[in-house]
Amino acid sequence: MSATESKGQPQWFAVAGVAMRDLLAAGEAAALLSTPPRAPDPDLARQTPERREAA
Repeated sequence: MSATESKGQPQWFAVAGVAMRDLLAAGEAAALLSTPPRAPDPDLARQTPERREAA
């Protein structure tokens, strides 16, 4: 068996001092920041609200 092959079950490592909630929040924040903004809906961009004249 080579040195790179695992022996038995895989080892699970925890990051010391970081709560799972914080890790999940950081991943969600990174996903939000890396996602480009959505393009405006073309139908809504063409519609202009009617302006009524003052009396």
